[in-house]
Amino acid sequence: MAQTKTAFSKVAAPVNTVAAADSRWLSFPYMVAVMVMVTVVSVFHVWSRVKVIDLNLDIAATRRTFQEMQQENKRLKVEIASLKTPARIEALAKGELGMAMPTDQQVIVIK
Repeated sequence: MAQTKTAFSKVAAPVNTVAAADSRWLSFPYMVAVMVMVTVVSVFHVWSRVKVIDLNLDIAATRRTFQEMQQENKRLKVEIASLKTPARIEALAKGELGMAMPTDQQVIVIK
């Protein structure tokens, strides 16, 4: 018997497959939680990048509109200056309205 005992002393004990399966199921909720967290972070990252790109496009469009309005403002200031010239006003008063320069008798000086 002693020989038999020594012959089998180096044989590994059978693996308890139920315990190994249970240990895998114990780590499953943690793995699912990690996967959910990675998914949430990934979705947030993609969403934030898309938002940044959309905002950059909005900024570019607003900047373009601002520059167009500045050019329109400059054009309108030049037009106002040309419409205010005394020579133009005098020509319109004489031509379209039939006005004339006042004579000395029509001018009254108030002191």
